[in-house]
Amino acid sequence: MTFFFFSGRINRPAAAIVAAALLACAAPAAAQFRAPSPDGLASTETGGRYAGGRTPYYIEGKWIEVSYGRPIKRGRELWGNDATYGLWLNRGAPVWRAGADVSTYLMTEATLQIGGTEIRPGGYTMFIDLQPDDWTLIISNWQPQRRYDPNNDRELWGSYGYTPDKDVVRVSMELSELPWSIDQLTWTFLDMTNEGGRLAIMWDKMMAAVPFGIVPDPPATPSPPR
Repeated sequence: MTFFFFSGRINRPAAAIVAAALLACAAPAAAQFRAPSPDGLASTETGGRYAGGRTPYYIEGKWIEVSYGRPIKRGRELWGNDATYGLWLNRGAPVWRAGADVSTYLMTEATLQIGGTEIRPGGYTMFIDLQPDDWTLIISNWQPQRRYDPNNDRELWGSYGYTPDKDVVRVSMELSELPWSIDQLTWTFLDMTNEGGRLAIMWDKMMAAVPFGIVPDPPATPSPPR
């Protein structure tokens, strides 16, 4: 997975266009390759308004995005039991990357409030501390490696090398069991309004969600009279 940054946003469509162009030029055998855990992107836009005439367009909104790798269940037992719970997903790391390959990455243009903590606009990694009866969402100031580099200890690949000293907030997630099995890991936004919503992850028969609020911008200061 490669990150493309334009105007503060991770531009996933740009990555898709580049990938499509490369596949079109590749040999047939190479074109058949698919990443085992494809790229994923969950997006929402808050605030803003429609403007224009016959073809109105949306302006002045603020984006919130989660980019991540989307592993597929492929019939595997994911969670474990008791003392082994979460160990297979952690793969030797202290916490779960809540995705695959690169670190799961939250980009927000709005100020969020999660667990009583304000999350300022910017980019953050996200992890989950898995326990049998409690999942804890971690939002961290650690930044992700764009490509794996074992000599880079300033950024993380997945959750390897994670330490809690850069945590912004830790908050328990609301756990629920689904009536069906989600085959491919999915992050999504639920119950969105301009005041907030819920950020959720679903995989297999588990869903974990955390509510968040959107902090309104302070009113603009009027310009002094000339």
